[in-house]
Amino acid sequence: MTSAGSAAALVAARETELPELLIESPRGWGGLGWSELIRYRELLYFMVWRDFKIRYKQTILGVAWAVIQPMFSVVVFTIIFGRLAGLSSEGFPFALFVFAGLLPWNFFSSGVSTAGLSLVNQQNLLTKVYFPRLFVPVSAIGTCLVDFAIASVLFVALLVWYRTVPSWQIVFLPALLFFVILATLGLGLLLSALTVTFRDLRFAVPFMMQAMMYLSPVVYAVSIVPAEWHWVLALNPMAGLIDGFRSAILGKAWNFTTLGVSCCISVLLFMFGIYKFRKTEQKFADVI
Repeated sequence: MTSAGSAAALVAARETELPELLIESPRGWGGLGWSELIRYRELLYFMVWRDFKIRYKQTILGVAWAVIQPMFSVVVFTIIFGRLAGLSSEGFPFALFVFAGLLPWNFFSSGVSTAGLSLVNQQNLLTKVYFPRLFVPVSAIGTCLVDFAIASVLFVALLVWYRTVPSWQIVFLPALLFFVILATLGLGLLLSALTVTFRDLRFAVPFMMQAMMYLSPVVYAVSIVPAEWHWVLALNPMAGLIDGFRSAILGKAWNFTTLGVSCCISVLLFMFGIYKFRKTEQKFADVI
C-alpha cells in the first residue's frame, strides 16, 4: 500500500471513531432544557455584561442615563398629569406615586422592546456558533434588570427627600418583581420569535408599548377606573402589578382581584412565550 493510501485509510479510521453530536431543540412543550441552561450559565452572565456595556458605550453620561431617563419622566408626568390635569395620587406625593409605577413599567417596556429585537440584531452570531438561543432575549432582559436596580436607588433617594418611610408591606416586593419578570420574559420571548418571521413587527412594537403604557395605571390610580371594568384592566398583566408595587412601597390598600388576575395572566403569558419560542427555534437557522 502506498503512503497516500495509508494516510487516507488512517483518516477514514479516525473519522469512524469520532462520535456524532446531533443538536436538536425541544419540540412543543419539550421543556426548557435545564441541564443545558445550567451548563451554559456563565455564558448568560457574560452576555448580560456585554449587552450592558454596549448600551452605554461611547455615551457622554454613561450609566447615568439609567437615572436621568426615569427622573425626567417623573418630572414631566408630575407637571402635566399632577398639576395641570389634577389626577389623584390617593394622598401620596405625586412624584412618589408616579415613580412607584414607573419602576416596574420601565423595566417591562425596555425589556420587551430589546428582547423582541434581540434575535434579529444577533443574527450573525446565531448562524455561526451554537449556544442556547434562549439566552439572547433573556440577556437583553437581564440588562434591563440592572437598569431597574440603578433606578431603584434613585427612588430610595426620592423617598428620603419626601421623608416617606416605606410600608412594612415592602416585603412583598420581591414576589411582585418575580411576576413582572415572568410577564416581561413571556412577551419578550413571544415577540422575539415572531419578529424572526415577521420583520415588520419591529415597527409595531414601539406603538404597542406606547399604547400599553396608557392602558396601564402608570400615571393614574386604578381607583379612577369604574369597578365593573377592573377585570378588563387586569387582563393587562402590568395593571395589577403596578398597583401592587404602589401598595407594597407606599402602603396603599391592595386590590387583590386585579392583582390576582394580573399574576395569572403573567404566568400564562410566560408559558405561551416559552412554547412559541421553542417551537419557532427549530426554524431560526432557515429564516434569519
